[in-house]
Amino acid sequence: MAQKEPDWQYGYGADGVALVRYGLGEREGRPWADLLEVVDPRADLATQVAYVRAEMAGWVVSGPVGLGQELVRQGAAVLRHGHSMQRELTDPPAGGWEAWAGAPLRDGFRAVPCDRAAAALVPATLAAFGPGHPDHRPDEREDDQHALQRLAELLAGQVIGPLLPFSALVVNAADRVVAGAVLTDWDGLPWIASVFRDPALGYPGLGRDLLRRTVGAVALAGGTRIGLAVTEGNTARRLYEEMGFTVTATSLTVVVP
Repeated sequence: MAQKEPDWQYGYGADGVALVRYGLGEREGRPWADLLEVVDPRADLATQVAYVRAEMAGWVVSGPVGLGQELVRQGAAVLRHGHSMQRELTDPPAGGWEAWAGAPLRDGFRAVPCDRAAAALVPATLAAFGPGHPDHRPDEREDDQHALQRLAELLAGQVIGPLLPFSALVVNAADRVVAGAVLTDWDGLPWIASVFRDPALGYPGLGRDLLRRTVGAVALAGGTRIGLAVTEGNTARRLYEEMGFTVTATSLTVVVP
């Protein structure tokens, strides 16, 4: 399926001309102007910032890096500096998609459907995104509910879109989840919403093996494109580029003061 256009909302300047457009959602319990774009070519940066500060105070805004950086200089808090990446599946890798879909896992590990309760994924995701990782969330601890709630909402299709059957978990000999690739349907585009590996329980290269399996499965099912997002500074970006993903957009997400 083709990805649908967002249900655009428009913001207007004092002259009644559309200044910005965005997709309206909710993030961190706040209104969220996602994919914000400046549509009035006459609007300079000062005008853009003044509009956002006046009309979106207290909102989460994801938009151009320059706009976000200026908002940060004026007191906004950074949530994420991220890049959207996509891989065209009409261009198969050497060996074909069958080779990727059948990528073997090392002895003692096996891939299983992503049909377990969110609680089973919490330990591995917390270990994967520990202190020092660009996607570390300081408010999440294994003994609280933040990580559990976030994962439960993701698996229930409440964050990006419905869970896709290409999603997979990797378990070890003790049947403990050590890695996972969660794929969702983002308005018709298969989206890798989360990839994680417990560095203490998995093995180096497990993330690559798992991603090849899932991307290959999407391609063999007829998918023509697949996407993901990566945070600035995350070394996994090199892996994604090696797998043929390219950056399609960059944005800075901030909480407007």
